[in-house]
Amino acid sequence: MAAEPTAHELLRKHRPTLDQALEAIRTRAYWSPHPEHPKAYGENGSLDAAAGKAAFDALLGNRLDLADQPGIDDWVGGEVSPYGIELGVTYPHPDIDVLLPAMRAGQRAWREAGPELRAVVCLEILKRISDRTHQFAHAVMHTSGQAFMMAFQAGGPHAQDRGLEAVAYAYAEQVRTPEQAEWTKPQGKRDPLVLTKRFTAVPRGIGLVIGCNTFPTWNGYPGLFASLATGNAVLVKPHPRAVLPLALTVRIARDVLAGAGFDPNLVALAAERPGEGIAKTLALRPEIKIIDYTGSTAFGDWLETNAHQAQVYTEKAGVNTVIVHSTDDYQGMLSNLAFSLSLYSGQMCTTPQNLLIPRDGIATDQGHKSFDEVTADLARAVDGLLGDDARANALLGAIVNPDVKARLESAASLGEVALASREVAHPEFPGAVVRTPVIVKLDGAKPDDEAAYMSECFGPVSFAVAVDSAADAVELLRRTVREKGAMTVGAYTTDAATEQAVEEACLEEAAQLSLNLTGGVYVNQTAAFSDFHGSGGNPAANAALTDSAFVANRFRMVEVRREA
Repeated sequence: MAAEPTAHELLRKHRPTLDQALEAIRTRAYWSPHPEHPKAYGENGSLDAAAGKAAFDALLGNRLDLADQPGIDDWVGGEVSPYGIELGVTYPHPDIDVLLPAMRAGQRAWREAGPELRAVVCLEILKRISDRTHQFAHAVMHTSGQAFMMAFQAGGPHAQDRGLEAVAYAYAEQVRTPEQAEWTKPQGKRDPLVLTKRFTAVPRGIGLVIGCNTFPTWNGYPGLFASLATGNAVLVKPHPRAVLPLALTVRIARDVLAGAGFDPNLVALAAERPGEGIAKTLALRPEIKIIDYTGSTAFGDWLETNAHQAQVYTEKAGVNTVIVHSTDDYQGMLSNLAFSLSLYSGQMCTTPQNLLIPRDGIATDQGHKSFDEVTADLARAVDGLLGDDARANALLGAIVNPDVKARLESAASLGEVALASREVAHPEFPGAVVRTPVIVKLDGAKPDDEAAYMSECFGPVSFAVAVDSAADAVELLRRTVREKGAMTVGAYTTDAATEQAVEEACLEEAAQLSLNLTGGVYVNQTAAFSDFHGSGGNPAANAALTDSAFVANRFRMVEVRREA
């Protein structure tokens, strides 16, 4: 077995990548060190497709061993893939009264390591995760229901990018203050006052990452690596339906930490028994000083209200809106929207829900289109995109849980159906629940319809909402973001005044805006190092992935002064 790299070797190996990441967050230009194509893996220690699949298969029906994690009092499991297979993997269940003190024990050495060494240790963890991207892709696919290629990219390189981005921001904020300063204050004819001052970034305590079902790595890695890079230990509490990807992450992190000479208990796993609800218990423990959460608004609000001892970062839910006012590329607009509504069966926090369309129609490069024509043409675009079952399976993935399926099935009762959902058979996984999106027409002037479109309907459900004018659309957008929040906003318009009004509404309500997307970039996709995911300025999320505010309050600067 090869020797673990020394601290000096880790610095030599990863400092250039850290420097590139720092430059990327400064320029906001495109950059990624993690290949998106599956064929890029298989050399220099990384697993190719066959080896990755074999590594995933070897996990099924077995314990995922974290035997050196303190306080194991049981083994728990029960994940069932949205594609219909039981994973059968079991994980250590913690006695938190034993585990939490053990996690704190290693923090002094981790603090003393300093920002640079912590950063390159984090980059080594990410590198070893990247080497196993094919294995992670299957783990994400069979816990989230994402189709394989999406699980590979979003659960692999894109998640790794978000983790690295958090490390870069964490490092930049910690080194903003010098480690030492000589302070001299003149005293006129008397000798000057001279002090030597030393500044140390100190962690808050233990960070708790509460994972989500749909994007366990993409949403989990920013908080995990932001807390770890700023000197905190991190306890990972996965969603009970999506434990495997984060458990693999914890295992790799522990191996890297131990190999680098640090306490592996700086990262630990908290899997739970069915129905245990351990997240609430952990969130109120005095040892927990940071919480990262992605999921329902109800629990996010509970954390923000009750976990007073912790700095809480939440990504909750919102009602994402697209204004369709006019376009000079009608087919491009329809194609772009069809893809956005279909990707991963709409099970993304960034998927558009409400399409606000003037009731008297829109101007296009193909002439005037009525409200009914726009909705009918969009329905045909979705049908055309998903008409082939093989393509549909590759885009839709599987419905992640019964609640999403129930919302989809009840949506048709809310209004006139412009596009009905249909079942899609999966040739490889007959137990998969695969459904195409539904589009329902509603009237923005009817109070009964407002109850539907002003509530989040997570999943492959969207509403074409008739509004009186562009001004009414902007006002409804503004009210929706203010009251319900939004992770994304889109708009299609060729009118400068309307564009300015939409932009001003998004600036005032702190919502991320995409204008006139007709090509291969979609409103529900964001790129690490360049795009901000969420803003932290509206009810959908109190944090943005990733900005300085996401990392800066995970540590404090402590000063020691001495007379020179």
